[in-house]
Amino acid sequence: MSRRPARRLEGPIGRIGVVFREGSPEVTGVIEHLTQLCEARGVSVTLEDGGHAAAAEGHSTLDLARNPVDLVVALGGDGTLLRAARAAVAHDTPVLGVNLGRLGFLTAMPASDLEAGLARVLEGDAQLDCRSTLCARVISEGEVSGDKFHALNDIVVHTSGAARVTPLLLRVEDGDASVEIGSFAADGVILATPTGSTAYSMSAGGPVIAPDVSCILVTPICPHSLAVRPLVVPSYEELTVRPLDPEASHQLTVDGQIERRLGPGETVVVARGDCPVSLVRLPGQTFFGTLRRKLNWGAVPPERA
Repeated sequence: MSRRPARRLEGPIGRIGVVFREGSPEVTGVIEHLTQLCEARGVSVTLEDGGHAAAAEGHSTLDLARNPVDLVVALGGDGTLLRAARAAVAHDTPVLGVNLGRLGFLTAMPASDLEAGLARVLEGDAQLDCRSTLCARVISEGEVSGDKFHALNDIVVHTSGAARVTPLLLRVEDGDASVEIGSFAADGVILATPTGSTAYSMSAGGPVIAPDVSCILVTPICPHSLAVRPLVVPSYEELTVRPLDPEASHQLTVDGQIERRLGPGETVVVARGDCPVSLVRLPGQTFFGTLRRKLNWGAVPPERA
């Protein structure tokens, strides 16, 4: 079977929205440089309002419903890109990450390459990685409680407050049938996309999954059993997590940024999101190359290179 061809970023790009990490010491200069580069090409730039306040809440204030753009540029690290992705997910707007942080695994380029990289993107010399998302909803007394949550990396159900294990029940919804996967005691459970497999899930012992694999990754956090291990399920499955201890305090965390307390008896249902996120990358950039370069996966030690 041949590999699915990469999508090209189709233009023209006339409007750019910028999501940024306000606390970064270099972000002001990068925004000014980006604005100058865009104005020279007749491209308008819209900045989100209050980047620091938005980041504190895990949301972007860039309103793409009222002010649509052709491209969202995220200036910061992976956290900033995740905020940008959640703002763009319902509008099929591609996201370009410019790394101002330490790792920037999801970003396409460092700030030092902004001029050359942006020129290639605006000229159409870029490709799109279509990344699957997750959608979570909280069920209380048989009804959906509150808004849905969208994640590019992961949905986590875990204890809050004092460090303690808690019993969790995991089920999979298969059509009209609900099938129990099992129950286990742990600090929580991570439900991750392939994109999120290199984030919190990997730190908790989960496998690295190539981003174009269609699946959902289930990674228990510090399970109190040697028999409980990460689980990979098809992306068409719908998973339900139910905390079993009504006295314990639990919460839902989305992409490590948005929190929602869970009340007694509430369950979390997670499924593949209807809308993927398109991440911009330059030709020659690959997932496995980034894995070697930024996470040192299988890299040859310098003394043996």
